[in-house]
Amino acid sequence: MSERNRIVPRVGMVGGGQLSRMTHQAGIGLGVDFSVLAASPTDSAALVCGGVTLGDDRGLDDVLAFAKAHDVVTFDHEHVPEPVLRAVEEAGGLLRPGRDALRFAQDKLRMRTRMAELGAPSPRWRAVTTLEHVTGFAEGAGWPVVLKAARGGYDGKGVWVVGDSGEARGVVDRAAAEEVPLLVEEKVDFSRELAVQVARSPHGQVAVYPVVETVQRGGICHEVIAPAPDLPEDKALRAQQLAIEIAQALDVTGVLAVELFETDDDVVVNELAMRPHNSGHWSIEGARTSQFEQHLRAVLNLPLGSPRTNAPYTVMANLLGGEDPEVYRRYLHVMAKDPEVKVHFYGKDVRPGRKIGHVTVMGDDYRDLLERARDAASYLRGEQK
Repeated sequence: MSERNRIVPRVGMVGGGQLSRMTHQAGIGLGVDFSVLAASPTDSAALVCGGVTLGDDRGLDDVLAFAKAHDVVTFDHEHVPEPVLRAVEEAGGLLRPGRDALRFAQDKLRMRTRMAELGAPSPRWRAVTTLEHVTGFAEGAGWPVVLKAARGGYDGKGVWVVGDSGEARGVVDRAAAEEVPLLVEEKVDFSRELAVQVARSPHGQVAVYPVVETVQRGGICHEVIAPAPDLPEDKALRAQQLAIEIAQALDVTGVLAVELFETDDDVVVNELAMRPHNSGHWSIEGARTSQFEQHLRAVLNLPLGSPRTNAPYTVMANLLGGEDPEVYRRYLHVMAKDPEVKVHFYGKDVRPGRKIGHVTVMGDDYRDLLERARDAASYLRGEQK
């Protein structure tokens, strides 16, 4: 080991996806020794990161060995099994966030139970194992209801909106056959979806970003507007304070994303993610400190950076794969047409519906920014000739 590596912190991120890729980019500026545990040499982060360990990013032996080689370990997903996390901590590995915090992002039943204990505004819900449980809940909450897999759901997977007992039966039967625990929630009557990122360090410093509006289609985030337009100040402050309180109560270290529903008189907690999150990608250009740099600062117990914005509005549009894999050659048109648009490509093989990148644009008029971001993403997707 070189002298430099003895004094520079060694940060390992479990998972080789685009979140690790963008965290690696932030780590270059901070001068940290950053590496990833990736399942494949073609994973997004493995293609660009100098330090890559190939292995099972959910398996005990590989995660444990990876943790022993680093001063601190963090995550780009929530899917490392709890027994693996426990073994790493018992062996002296430093996980940030730790196992006790991560369990609330891994298990929606635990999350909902803890939110109720904290008095956080949440949908009505209950754990269900039978169709009778679902229909009984719907008698009080009304159809449709939302069925969720307690573990493993992501980007709309593991979430089903069902309108009657017939639709619910298929989900319940499939979950029972696959031994997937379920919960049912009321379908919240909301005006739009919001999100807020908060970073928290081990000594308790917090930094909270502006509340953003997220545009979801089919359970996948398509666009983010930062800050959320026309959000009343009291609701914005309520959302930010709620995120801070949750981060403190769950003892989160790193970035916590709180996804919310805006209702007529409140904000309601939908989901939690204890890592950099799609709803915070706008911060790379749009904030003084990106969520990725902030996450590294937090897990290293460094002073947190400013979350202030760099423009009145920043709009981010996800780039989802289409039928045409030739994305890179379309950069020329997008960059020539709108030089202020920033294109981020994750190096992934193009598949229909897969997140392969995003575009960001900043300015004064969010409606104009939305139009420009949508136009760029549409062209890169191959929807325009």
